[in-house]
Amino acid sequence: MNFVSTRHGAPVASLSQALAAGLAPDGGLYVPQAVPAPRVLAAGTDLAATTAQLLAPFFAGDPLADALPAICAEAYAFPAPLQPLAGSGDFVLELFHGPTAAFKDFGARFLAACLQRVPRQDARELTILVATSGDTGAAVAAAFHRRPGVRVVVLYPDGRVSPRQAHQLGCFGDNIHALRVAGTFDDCQAMVKRALNDSTLQAQVPLSSANSISLGRWLPQMGYYADAALRHHAASGRELNLVVPTGNLGNALAAILARQLGVPLGRIVLATNANHVLPDFFAGGPYQPAPSVATLANAMDVGAPSNFERLRWLYRDDDAALREAFQAYSVDDAHIRQTVAGRYRRHGEVFCPHTATAVHVLEQLRAEGVQGDWAVAATAHPAKFDSVVEPLIGAAVPVPESLAALLNRPASAEPLAAEYPALRAWLAG
Repeated sequence: MNFVSTRHGAPVASLSQALAAGLAPDGGLYVPQAVPAPRVLAAGTDLAATTAQLLAPFFAGDPLADALPAICAEAYAFPAPLQPLAGSGDFVLELFHGPTAAFKDFGARFLAACLQRVPRQDARELTILVATSGDTGAAVAAAFHRRPGVRVVVLYPDGRVSPRQAHQLGCFGDNIHALRVAGTFDDCQAMVKRALNDSTLQAQVPLSSANSISLGRWLPQMGYYADAALRHHAASGRELNLVVPTGNLGNALAAILARQLGVPLGRIVLATNANHVLPDFFAGGPYQPAPSVATLANAMDVGAPSNFERLRWLYRDDDAALREAFQAYSVDDAHIRQTVAGRYRRHGEVFCPHTATAVHVLEQLRAEGVQGDWAVAATAHPAKFDSVVEPLIGAAVPVPESLAALLNRPASAEPLAAEYPALRAWLAG
C-alpha cells in the first residue's frame, strides 16, 4: 500500500518512506492512498496477533511486511484488559500497563520497532522530534532509549505537565534529550512541525517525528480497540461503544479507522477537557483552533489538534457527515475533580484526570438514557498524577513497578524559548 498527504502536495510514499519521514514534505499528514475494504475479522491468539492481522493491508508490498508479526510482538508485550466499570454493566479498557504507564507505550514501541528495521541510505544519526503534553515524550523516550543510530529530542511545556511526567521526560539520559519549553504544547507542536519542514535543517540533521502525526504511532493504536471489540463481540454478539478522552485526536481516530475496517465498534464519543475546539465543531460551529488552556487533564491541553486533518480526509471533507457521525463533550476541571473523588468514594475506583473525563461523559450519556455496551479508554495510570488524584481521594495511589523504577532515576531538562530559531539552533549545534 502507498500513502499520500492530507494536503495533496507531496509525492506518493511507501509505508517505509512515510514512517521515516514522519510528516509529509508539504506539511500534511500521511494517510493511506485508499482505505482497505471492511472485512470479517476475528481476535487473534493475543493482542499482538490481532494487531498484525488488522494492519496487514497497510504493510502489503512494503519491505516491512514480513516483519509485521515480530514488530507487533515487540510492541504489544503487555496487556490491554477490558475490565468492568463498577456500579454498571460498562467497561474500562485499561491501556496503561506499559513501561511508562500510558497508552502511548503501544504506538511508541511499534514505531521504534519499525524504524529499527527500515533500511536507511543516510548513515548519519536520525533525530526523532517529539512534542508532548505529558505522556507521549516518556513513551517515545522509553521505546528509543539506547537504540543505536537514533537520538530523541522531547519538547514539553514547562510547568504544564505533572511533576511525575516531567521526571519521566528527563530521567533517561544517553540518547534522550528533554527540552522544557517556555510556552504551551501548541508552541511545542508548531516548532516540531516547522523543523520537519525545514529542508535546510534536514540537510544538516536528518529528522523524523514520533508524535501521533506519524503513521507508526497512529495505525498501531487500532490494535487494542480491535482486540477488545472482537473479543466482546465473540462473547456477547454485541458491538462495543467507546468514549475516548482526546486532545490531539490520534487515539480516537485510530478507533474510528478500526471501525471502518470492519471491527465491531458502535458509537465513538469524544471526551475533551476545557479545551473545547472539537466539541464546538461537532456542535455546529466552525473548526477554529484556539490557544490551549491549562487543565488537570494536561495531556489533552491541545488547542489545534493535528489529526483533525486526517479525520476530515476520512470523511472526504464533509463536515455535515462528521457532525452527524460523532459527538464530543467538554469536561471542565470541576467535573474532573468530582468524578475522581466520587468514583473513589462510591466504588473504590481510582482514575487519572484524563480517564475521568471519559467516565464523566459516559455517566452523562447513561443519564440521558443511552443504551448499548460501553467502554471508556483509560489512557494513563493515576499514579502519574498523584499531585492531582491523591488530595481528591485522600489516599496514596500505589505506583506500578515500571513507573517506580523511572522515578528513582535522576532527571534533568534543558530550558528552551518557545521560538523556532531557538530549537533550530539547538538541533544544528
